[in-house]
Amino acid sequence: MADPTLDAHNIADLRELARRRLPRGLFEFMDRGCEDEVSLRNNRTIFERIKLKPRVLEDVSERDQSVTLFGHKQNMPIAIAPTGTPGIMWHEGELALARAAKAAGIPFTLATTTLTAMERVVDEVGGRLWFQLYMYADRSLSRWIAERAKTAGYEALIITVDSATFSNREYNLRNGFTIPITYSTKNIVDVVRHPRWLFGVWLRYLLEGGLPLYENYPPEVKARIKAAPMGRAMKLNDALNWDDIREMRKLWPGTLMIKGVLHPDDARQAADCGVDGVIVSNHGGRVIDGALAPIEVLPQMLDAVGKRMTVIVDSGYRRGSDIVKAMALGAHAVLVGRATLYGTAAAGEAGAARALTILREEIDRVLALVGVTGIDELRRELISLPNHMRAMIDESAKTDA
Repeated sequence: MADPTLDAHNIADLRELARRRLPRGLFEFMDRGCEDEVSLRNNRTIFERIKLKPRVLEDVSERDQSVTLFGHKQNMPIAIAPTGTPGIMWHEGELALARAAKAAGIPFTLATTTLTAMERVVDEVGGRLWFQLYMYADRSLSRWIAERAKTAGYEALIITVDSATFSNREYNLRNGFTIPITYSTKNIVDVVRHPRWLFGVWLRYLLEGGLPLYENYPPEVKARIKAAPMGRAMKLNDALNWDDIREMRKLWPGTLMIKGVLHPDDARQAADCGVDGVIVSNHGGRVIDGALAPIEVLPQMLDAVGKRMTVIVDSGYRRGSDIVKAMALGAHAVLVGRATLYGTAAAGEAGAARALTILREEIDRVLALVGVTGIDELRRELISLPNHMRAMIDESAKTDA
């Protein structure tokens, strides 16, 4: 009988399992940030500076970590973030990750650049499904994809707004990691050294007719895409502005969110445009280096728009205590990306489920140890913030006054 724990007792264990199984170029695309990776490191180190202030002698024998998000009650205060490569990490990894999310009772976000058609996720998995959209230089392409997601029945649309141009991920250039796959002596040797991935993913796709390519683009666009370093296949829209968001609000009848906001003024503007939710994010440290960690600006965002719209946060969440800290600050939910992607890369649906089980158990344990029985009891008084975060909150309060 297979070990349901996979001998993985935290997200770091799943990361190591994924590292061993994947070719280097693929693992580094998933795991790393951009340029000198200052943002990537800060996303993690800030959690060490935010401290918990537990209460004791509280009856915490009955605990519940459910939350209500956009009118739906769910079992955990998290949702699966959009990630572009589950289907390369694991054969049909998007479906595997979506199934794990459905079983856990949380939303799953399908990214524009995944390799599984959005309709397949609806038809073969179901559950609470969100779709992430990039705004491309050809606006009609973005509108076409959004209309397709609407027709397919996706509950929510997330527009990524922090990528006016390609990010600088130098490791992709060194590794020659492209979609479609291009071959060189270096990456062929790398793949051969990882036979579990070679036979379980690559050759399996080849036997089924070949690796699928950006199945959520129109056929004529897929045919034009040339092999390019991952993340540079399509020209993004560096003229994107708030009028585009207003137009998308008219087009999309369901829940609309924007992702990649780090300034409270932008959050206010989003609320004015009729956006339902804002995702405080620095793209996991993958777009601009030296950016603030999202949790650093989360209190300002909540003070600015928390009563007008849903505020979700992501980037760097690896422990249940990280999630509890964000919820204690007032976040309505946390998106997790790499944590469940490591699990998917390690063992498909079982690995993604293991990641979610780890996070659920850690959240439950931390709730008990800080002296509360549910997410709704978490307050800022239960955490201690570093000086610079307190100063940012004070400055924001002066500005609002």
